[in-house]
Amino acid sequence: MRVTKVWTAVCALIGALALTAGCANSGSAPTGGSGGSGGASSSSSGPVKVGVIVPLSGPAGPNGQDVLDAIQVQADLVNAQGGVLGRQLQIVAKDDQSNPANGVSAATQLASEGVSVVMGGWNSPVTLAIQPVLVRAGILNITTIPQNATILGNADPDAVRLNAGNAVGAYVAGQYLTKNLGAKSVGYLLENDAYGKDLGALLSAQLQPAGVAVASEQTFDYSATDFRVPLSNIQGAAPQAVFSANAAESSGMPALAQQYARSGIGAPHVAALGTVSPKVIDLAGGAAVDGLYSADIYFPDVAPFNGYPQNQKFADAFRQKTGNAPDKYAALGAESVEVWAAAVAKAGSLDRQPVADAIHGQTFTDTVMGDVSFTDKGQMQTKVYAFTVEGGKVKVLDEVPVPAEVWNS
Repeated sequence: MRVTKVWTAVCALIGALALTAGCANSGSAPTGGSGGSGGASSSSSGPVKVGVIVPLSGPAGPNGQDVLDAIQVQADLVNAQGGVLGRQLQIVAKDDQSNPANGVSAATQLASEGVSVVMGGWNSPVTLAIQPVLVRAGILNITTIPQNATILGNADPDAVRLNAGNAVGAYVAGQYLTKNLGAKSVGYLLENDAYGKDLGALLSAQLQPAGVAVASEQTFDYSATDFRVPLSNIQGAAPQAVFSANAAESSGMPALAQQYARSGIGAPHVAALGTVSPKVIDLAGGAAVDGLYSADIYFPDVAPFNGYPQNQKFADAFRQKTGNAPDKYAALGAESVEVWAAAVAKAGSLDRQPVADAIHGQTFTDTVMGDVSFTDKGQMQTKVYAFTVEGGKVKVLDEVPVPAEVWNS
C-alpha cells in the first residue's frame, strides 16, 4: 500500500526542515544517506543514550507510559549485565502526544541530544513523519508498535518493526472472519488515518476473493469515544460480522467495545490484531464485552510465553515497577531493547548500518518473546494467536499460521 503523494511530500518537507537542527546540534550525524553513525556513536565513553518517542499524554498516554516503563525495565536488566559494549544505557524519552508534528519535533530534539537509536512510536502517522528525520540524522529506528504497511522499505530502508504489520493483521482477520465465523458480509469500523485506512484496504483484498461483501464502512477520528452514529449505520446494514480497527487503547477502543456490546447489533465483533489488551477489557467493563474476538502475539502468563526465562525475568521486573502484568505493548518495548542490544553486541558498533544489518534477516533466541526472526525487510516474525473474551478475561484459542510471504509483504 503506497502512501499518498501528498503525505510523502509532507514527510519529506518535514524531514528537510528538521534536518538542520538535528544534525547541526548532534555533531556526529552524517550529511545524508542512511549508512552513517547515530548521534552518540562517535563517543566511546559515558552512557549510551537510547531515545524513546511515545505518547505520554492524550488518548494513548497510558499505553505510551507502559511502553516507556517496559523499555526502562529492560534497559535496567541489560545494564545489570554490563550494558552494551561495556557502557550503560540511558533512556531519553519524548512525548509525541500522538501528533505527527510533535513527533518530528521529538525526533529532532533526540538527534540533537546524541541518541544512538530511537525506539517507538505508537501511531503509524507519527512514525511515518519521523522516519525522514531519523534517516537524515543517521539514527536507527526500532519501530515498536505501528502497523502501517509503508513503514518498511520506503522512507527508511533500514527500518525495523517488531509488531505484526497490517498485512499480517488483515490476513489473520480475513482467515477468522471467513473460515471460523463463515461471514459472507462484514461491516467495517475504521480509524480514519494511515493505520485504519491501510488495514481496511488490506482486509478487503483478503475478503473479496472469498466472496465476502463489505456491507458498510464507517470511519471515526482517533480521539473519538462516542460511536453511536457509526454503530447505528452498521446495524442498519445488518452484516454477519463486524471488524474494527481502533488503536486508542486507553480511550477509544474500550469505549467502542463497550458501546458495541450494548448496541444490540448481535453480529460477532472482531477487533484488529493487537487492539484488545487486558487493560482494554477492564476499561470496557470486563465480562460486559464477553464474546469479543481479536488476535495477538504475546500473552505473559499463557504457554508458551510463561515458559520463557527472559519473559519471566522481564515480567517480574515490570510487575515490581508498575504493579501490573505486562501486555503485548510493554513486551514489544522490552523486546526492542533486547534485540537492539544483542545486535549492537554482534556488530561491535553503535552505528546505524552495522546494527541494522545485524537485525535484518537474522534470528534471536531466548528473548522476552521467545525465539524470533526478522525478514530481510526488517519485520519481526512471531506466532499469532486468536482469542476471545470470556468471563472478562482473555481466553486464548488457536494459533493462526501466517505464511512467510505475508510477513514479507
